[in-house]
Amino acid sequence: MAAGVGPAWGSFLGLLGLVSAAAAAWDLGLLSCSFGAFCECDFRPDLRGLECDLAQHLAGQHLVRQLVMKGLKAFVENPEPAKPLVMSFHGWTGTGKSYVSSMLVQYLFRDGMASPHVHHFSPVIHFPHAEQIEHYKSDLKQWILGNLTTCGRSLFLFDEVDKMHPGLLGVLRPFLGPSWVVYGTNYRKAIFIFLSNAGGEQINQLALDAWRARRDREELQLGDLEPAISKAIVDNPQHGFWQSGIVEDQLLDLLVPFLPLQRHHVRHCVINELAQLGLAQQQEDEVVQAVLDGTAFFPEEEQLFSSNGCKTVASRITLFL
Repeated sequence: MAAGVGPAWGSFLGLLGLVSAAAAAWDLGLLSCSFGAFCECDFRPDLRGLECDLAQHLAGQHLVRQLVMKGLKAFVENPEPAKPLVMSFHGWTGTGKSYVSSMLVQYLFRDGMASPHVHHFSPVIHFPHAEQIEHYKSDLKQWILGNLTTCGRSLFLFDEVDKMHPGLLGVLRPFLGPSWVVYGTNYRKAIFIFLSNAGGEQINQLALDAWRARRDREELQLGDLEPAISKAIVDNPQHGFWQSGIVEDQLLDLLVPFLPLQRHHVRHCVINELAQLGLAQQQEDEVVQAVLDGTAFFPEEEQLFSSNGCKTVASRITLFL
């Protein structure tokens, strides 16, 4: 038999070469991702789908739809944003803050909340002990740095900011501004979302005042609500933004108010939940009415707004099926 490489060995070596080339390309991909700006990771924005879903399923929040879509479009369509997109959602419990944030993640990242580039922080889970705040600050800073180094298209979601220890979020300040690079990491394509009940009472009061003045709910604009929300945050020494510099240095790109929900908005939430169950129309009507009858509304005289928005709708539905 002639010396040399036979057909079988030739095929094997060819396959080995392809595997090596793929591995090299993968390594180069990781290398480019390490510099942040070159890597989109699993960031796959579907803004049209998001806009449609918000229009169909988000009840009673015209300002949220307007502000979030406008801000996201401007940010996503800009190939070189000057700073990360920083949004702060404010409103009463059950008005849709968590719902909207999870929807954003779903339409921005291929793997949704399961994406390794989406990071969710809760004060109860991640920062429970006030006496360990310095340790938390160090860990949080390193976590942000490490993940932005891995992927510049990361999203950081901070839940219940009004319950976070004052001083903790100050470590985020260098990452939220218009600088190009912080600590050697390019971070301009990151997204930061803060959720807070702070300002909820002020939003509720302004919405009630508008209703009593016979103003249409849709007439309320950000300018009517933003000053009261900002004051509620800045003046509250127990809020996570307290003396963090985030509000004072105007690092928030969008302050998004969630209005209190009225009876017909809660009805909309119930119908959305029931639509997935395929009930007969008569049974659906009975469940909708039962859920509404079991929902508390305020103020006591007007019975106008749901006390917990749509937060307990899903669990209440199961009681009447």
